[in-house]
Amino acid sequence: MTHAFDYGNEAELFDYSTAAELDSDNKRQAFRRRPLGYRRFARAADAIRFAIEEMPAQLLVTACLEVDEVRFDGAGIRRLYESDDYPNVRPAAGAPS
Repeated sequence: MTHAFDYGNEAELFDYSTAAELDSDNKRQAFRRRPLGYRRFARAADAIRFAIEEMPAQLLVTACLEVDEVRFDGAGIRRLYESDDYPNVRPAAGAPS
């Protein structure tokens, strides 16, 4: 049995491809190319909202959300956002962002 996701826990959001590059020998270049970088959020719900509503859509492809040592890729972030359990108010369809 899996436990429910806690949207109130701390979360980290970063570019997964950059994290992989940082393990390589080419660290300086990876830092220069980092469009998303690394962001820490007090609540996972806020990190998810940022990823879906504020980040350019192309960055979601390589985005990684980490909460309680569990990682979610872009598709996983979208599933958390679209879940009935997601606590934040979503913008109305067709509303300007």
